[in-house]
Amino acid sequence: MKKLILLMMTVLCQQLTMAQNLTKMQWFNEPAKWEVKDQMLSMFVTPQSDYWRISHYGFTVDDAPFYYGTYGGEFETKVKISADYKARFDQMGLMLRIDKENYIKAGIEFVDGKYNLSTVVTHRTSDWSIISLEKAIPYVWIKAVRRLDAVEIFYSFDDKNYTLMRNAYLQDNTPVMVGLMAACPDGDGFNATFEHFSVKHLADQRRLEWLKNHAN
Repeated sequence: MKKLILLMMTVLCQQLTMAQNLTKMQWFNEPAKWEVKDQMLSMFVTPQSDYWRISHYGFTVDDAPFYYGTYGGEFETKVKISADYKARFDQMGLMLRIDKENYIKAGIEFVDGKYNLSTVVTHRTSDWSIISLEKAIPYVWIKAVRRLDAVEIFYSFDDKNYTLMRNAYLQDNTPVMVGLMAACPDGDGFNATFEHFSVKHLADQRRLEWLKNHAN
Protein backbone atom coordinates (compact mmCIF):
# COMPACT_ATOMS: atom_id res chain seq x y z
CA MET A 1 0.00 0.00 0.00
CA LYS A 2 2.82 2.41 0.86
CA LYS A 3 4.45 1.74 -2.51
CA LEU A 4 1.15 2.40 -4.28
CA ILE A 5 0.64 5.70 -2.43
CA LEU A 6 4.24 6.74 -3.19
CA LEU A 7 3.74 5.92 -6.88
CA MET A 8 0.49 7.92 -7.01
CA MET A 9 2.18 10.90 -5.34
CA THR A 10 5.07 10.72 -7.81
CA VAL A 11 2.70 10.71 -10.79
CA LEU A 12 0.71 13.59 -9.30
CA CYS A 13 3.86 15.63 -8.74
CA GLN A 14 4.92 15.03 -12.34
CA GLN A 15 1.51 16.16 -13.58
CA LEU A 16 1.60 19.28 -11.44
CA THR A 17 5.09 20.11 -12.65
CA MET A 18 3.94 19.80 -16.24
CA ALA A 19 0.92 22.00 -15.54
CA GLN A 20 3.11 24.65 -13.94
CA ASN A 21 5.30 24.69 -17.02
CA LEU A 22 2.32 25.90 -19.05
CA THR A 23 0.18 27.90 -16.64
CA LYS A 24 3.00 29.94 -15.14
CA MET A 25 4.62 30.95 -18.40
CA GLN A 26 4.28 34.31 -20.14
CA TRP A 27 3.80 35.68 -23.63
CA PHE A 28 6.07 37.62 -25.91
CA ASN A 29 3.84 38.72 -28.80
CA GLU A 30 0.65 37.11 -27.48
CA PRO A 31 -1.57 35.83 -30.31
CA ALA A 32 -5.24 36.82 -30.56
CA LYS A 33 -6.48 33.24 -30.03
CA TRP A 34 -4.89 30.68 -27.73
CA GLU A 35 -5.78 28.20 -24.99
CA VAL A 36 -4.08 26.02 -22.40
CA LYS A 37 -6.07 22.86 -21.65
CA ASP A 38 -5.15 19.34 -20.52
CA GLN A 39 -1.41 20.08 -20.51
CA MET A 40 -1.62 21.35 -24.08
CA LEU A 41 -1.15 24.79 -25.65
CA SER A 42 -3.10 25.51 -28.81
CA MET A 43 -2.96 28.78 -30.74
CA PHE A 44 -3.92 30.38 -33.99
CA VAL A 45 -0.57 31.69 -35.17
CA THR A 46 -0.41 35.41 -35.88
CA PRO A 47 -0.36 36.10 -39.65
CA GLN A 48 2.67 37.85 -41.15
CA SER A 49 4.88 37.15 -38.12
CA ASP A 50 8.40 35.72 -37.77
CA TYR A 51 11.83 35.77 -36.09
CA TRP A 52 14.78 36.61 -38.33
CA ARG A 53 17.74 39.00 -38.33
CA ILE A 54 19.34 40.61 -41.37
CA SER A 55 21.22 37.90 -43.30
CA HIS A 56 20.16 36.89 -46.83
CA TYR A 57 16.81 38.71 -46.72
CA GLY A 58 18.07 42.06 -45.44
CA PHE A 59 15.35 42.66 -42.86
CA THR A 60 14.78 42.02 -39.15
CA VAL A 61 11.51 40.77 -37.66
CA ASP A 62 10.79 39.87 -34.03
CA ASP A 63 7.02 39.66 -33.80
CA ALA A 64 5.85 36.01 -33.72
CA PRO A 65 4.13 34.36 -30.72
CA PHE A 66 6.47 32.94 -28.07
CA TYR A 67 5.22 31.42 -24.81
CA TYR A 68 8.06 30.98 -22.35
CA GLY A 69 9.59 30.62 -18.91
CA THR A 70 13.08 31.76 -17.89
CA TYR A 71 15.73 29.26 -16.82
CA GLY A 72 19.35 29.48 -15.73
CA GLY A 73 22.08 26.89 -15.91
CA GLU A 74 21.91 23.65 -17.84
CA PHE A 75 18.69 21.89 -18.80
CA GLU A 76 16.83 19.61 -21.18
CA THR A 77 13.57 20.71 -22.77
CA LYS A 78 11.25 18.94 -25.19
CA VAL A 79 7.80 19.18 -26.73
CA LYS A 80 5.51 17.34 -29.14
CA ILE A 81 4.29 19.58 -31.99
CA SER A 82 1.58 19.32 -34.64
CA ALA A 83 -0.18 21.81 -36.93
CA ASP A 84 -2.24 22.33 -40.06
CA TYR A 85 0.54 24.03 -42.01
CA LYS A 86 -0.75 25.93 -45.02
CA ALA A 87 1.56 28.62 -46.40
CA ARG A 88 5.26 28.84 -47.24
CA PHE A 89 7.43 29.19 -44.12
CA ASP A 90 4.67 28.23 -41.64
CA GLN A 91 6.69 26.98 -38.64
CA MET A 92 6.56 25.97 -35.00
CA GLY A 93 8.74 24.43 -32.32
CA LEU A 94 11.03 25.20 -29.40
CA MET A 95 12.77 28.53 -28.89
CA LEU A 96 15.70 29.37 -26.61
CA ARG A 97 16.24 33.11 -26.42
CA ILE A 98 18.67 35.32 -24.54
CA ASP A 99 17.67 38.55 -26.30
CA LYS A 100 16.72 39.90 -29.74
CA GLU A 101 20.20 39.18 -31.13
CA ASN A 102 20.79 35.76 -29.59
CA TYR A 103 18.30 32.93 -29.97
CA ILE A 104 17.72 29.44 -31.37
CA LYS A 105 14.43 28.22 -32.81
CA ALA A 106 13.91 24.63 -33.96
CA GLY A 107 11.01 22.53 -35.16
CA ILE A 108 9.03 22.00 -38.35
CA GLU A 109 9.00 24.52 -41.20
CA PHE A 110 6.66 24.05 -44.17
CA VAL A 111 8.32 25.11 -47.44
CA ASP A 112 6.98 24.59 -50.98
CA GLY A 113 4.59 21.90 -49.82
CA LYS A 114 7.26 19.91 -47.93
CA TYR A 115 7.88 19.33 -44.23
CA ASN A 116 11.36 20.26 -43.05
CA LEU A 117 13.08 19.82 -39.71
CA SER A 118 14.34 23.36 -39.32
CA THR A 119 16.78 25.19 -37.06
CA VAL A 120 17.55 28.91 -37.07
CA VAL A 121 20.51 30.09 -34.99
CA THR A 122 20.87 33.82 -34.46
CA HIS A 123 23.90 35.66 -33.08
CA ARG A 124 23.41 39.19 -34.41
CA THR A 125 22.53 37.65 -37.80
CA SER A 126 20.45 34.56 -38.50
CA ASP A 127 21.32 31.33 -40.30
CA TRP A 128 19.03 28.49 -41.36
CA SER A 129 19.56 24.74 -41.65
CA ILE A 130 16.99 22.12 -42.67
CA ILE A 131 16.49 18.38 -42.98
CA SER A 132 13.82 17.68 -45.60
CA LEU A 133 11.30 14.93 -44.87
CA GLU A 134 10.04 12.60 -47.56
CA LYS A 135 6.40 12.81 -46.48
CA ALA A 136 4.00 14.73 -44.27
CA ILE A 137 4.04 13.76 -40.60
CA PRO A 138 1.24 14.08 -38.02
CA TYR A 139 3.59 15.20 -35.26
CA VAL A 140 7.23 15.26 -34.14
CA TRP A 141 9.09 15.64 -30.85
CA ILE A 142 11.76 18.35 -30.60
CA LYS A 143 14.33 18.28 -27.80
CA ALA A 144 17.05 20.76 -26.84
CA VAL A 145 19.85 20.06 -24.35
CA ARG A 146 21.86 23.00 -23.04
CA ARG A 147 25.30 22.07 -21.70
CA LEU A 148 27.91 24.75 -20.96
CA ASP A 149 28.10 27.00 -24.04
CA ALA A 150 26.35 24.67 -26.49
CA VAL A 151 22.82 23.53 -27.31
CA GLU A 152 22.14 20.20 -29.01
CA ILE A 153 18.87 19.96 -30.94
CA PHE A 154 17.24 16.56 -31.54
CA TYR A 155 14.08 15.25 -33.21
CA SER A 156 12.06 12.08 -32.69
CA PHE A 157 8.91 10.51 -34.10
CA ASP A 158 8.21 8.40 -31.00
CA ASP A 159 9.80 10.21 -28.00
CA LYS A 160 12.17 7.24 -27.65
CA ASN A 161 14.71 7.35 -30.45
CA TYR A 162 16.18 10.84 -30.90
CA THR A 163 18.40 12.00 -33.76
CA LEU A 164 20.74 15.00 -33.58
CA MET A 165 19.81 17.75 -36.05
CA ARG A 166 22.02 20.65 -34.91
CA ASN A 167 24.72 21.64 -32.41
CA ALA A 168 24.95 25.39 -31.85
CA TYR A 169 26.66 27.91 -29.61
CA LEU A 170 24.66 29.71 -26.94
CA GLN A 171 26.32 31.84 -24.28
CA ASP A 172 26.58 30.01 -20.97
CA ASN A 173 26.03 31.31 -17.43
CA THR A 174 23.21 33.48 -18.80
CA PRO A 175 19.45 33.14 -18.14
CA VAL A 176 17.52 31.84 -21.15
CA MET A 177 13.87 32.24 -22.11
CA VAL A 178 12.71 28.72 -23.02
CA GLY A 179 9.40 27.94 -24.63
CA LEU A 180 7.04 27.45 -27.53
CA MET A 181 7.26 29.44 -30.75
CA ALA A 182 5.20 29.55 -33.93
CA ALA A 183 5.39 31.90 -36.90
CA CYS A 184 3.56 32.56 -40.15
CA PRO A 185 5.69 34.88 -42.31
CA ASP A 186 3.77 34.58 -45.58
CA GLY A 187 0.33 33.25 -44.72
CA ASP A 188 -2.91 34.14 -42.99
CA GLY A 189 -2.25 32.10 -39.85
CA PHE A 190 -2.68 28.43 -38.95
CA ASN A 191 -3.59 26.26 -35.97
CA ALA A 192 -0.65 24.95 -33.94
CA THR A 193 -0.66 22.54 -30.98
CA PHE A 194 2.08 21.91 -28.39
CA GLU A 195 1.85 18.89 -26.06
CA HIS A 196 3.90 17.44 -23.19
CA PHE A 197 6.18 20.46 -22.88
CA SER A 198 8.78 20.04 -20.14
CA VAL A 199 12.01 21.54 -18.88
CA LYS A 200 14.30 19.36 -16.76
CA HIS A 201 17.16 20.80 -14.73
CA LEU A 202 20.60 19.28 -15.36
CA ALA A 203 23.42 19.55 -12.85
CA ASP A 204 26.09 22.04 -13.90
CA GLN A 205 29.06 20.19 -15.40
CA ARG A 206 31.66 22.62 -14.08
CA ARG A 207 30.29 22.29 -10.57
CA LEU A 208 30.28 18.50 -10.80
CA GLU A 209 33.90 18.57 -11.90
CA TRP A 210 34.78 20.87 -8.99
CA LEU A 211 33.06 18.57 -6.52
CA LYS A 212 34.90 15.61 -7.98
CA ASN A 213 38.25 17.34 -7.55
CA HIS A 214 37.46 18.55 -4.03
CA ALA A 215 35.86 15.46 -2.54
CA ASN A 216 36.49 14.85 1.14
